[in-house]
Amino acid sequence: MSTAPGLGLPERIRACLFDLDGVMTGTATIHAAAWKEMFDAYLKARSDTNGEAFTGFDQVADYDTYVDGKTRDDGTRSFLHSRHIDLPDGHPDDPAGTESVKGLGKSKNEIFLRRIQEDGVEAYPGSIRYVRAVRSAGVHCAVVSSSANCGAVLEAAGIADLFELRIDGMTIAKDHLVGKPAPDTYLAAARALGVEPDQAAVFEDALSGVEAGRAGRFGLVVGVDRSGQAEDLARHGADIVVGDLADLMDPT
Repeated sequence: MSTAPGLGLPERIRACLFDLDGVMTGTATIHAAAWKEMFDAYLKARSDTNGEAFTGFDQVADYDTYVDGKTRDDGTRSFLHSRHIDLPDGHPDDPAGTESVKGLGKSKNEIFLRRIQEDGVEAYPGSIRYVRAVRSAGVHCAVVSSSANCGAVLEAAGIADLFELRIDGMTIAKDHLVGKPAPDTYLAAARALGVEPDQAAVFEDALSGVEAGRAGRFGLVVGVDRSGQAEDLARHGADIVVGDLADLMDPT
């Protein structure tokens, strides 16, 4: 028996915690393109200055492995470390383009905001249907994102009213939470909704996100495969993997 018949949720689930980029909206591809534009410009300038061979940021492999699901600073550090580049963290006031973690991250953010302003944001119809059905069944819903732009993306996509609670990059900074793959953000959402982790389901498209769900011992971890990484999602912690949240719904 399920909490909400036809929604693929175990009986004990009282809350659903949804990642934003790649689960609710198509902004994961916009983030990946913004990271590539920023890192390629930095790596090319570094190559021109130091004579190092230029190898660009891979918008699929590098994004999935080092950046996806992480905070802006953590994603910047992770990719740079993969290239054996060690930069200072810098200061939050560093201008975009400063050779620091903060400066490069600010460049990426400006590119991302420019792209969503130019191209807009689309929410996945299957995800909207699923969240509305979950809410109608009396199950709590929260959006949990590492992005500091979460609120702006929700508003641009017209789905801010779907969620009772938002835990995002701004919350991470304010409450000094550890970002994904640590479970802290999802645990914070569960606490705020008044449920235990084993009473909550996590919905993630990022490898770091399903790792966070597994680390937090949540009642269900759903991997959402938008880019052909179903096996990796399962290996990193997803209990089940679907191509779209609508796949969880009983077709009747």
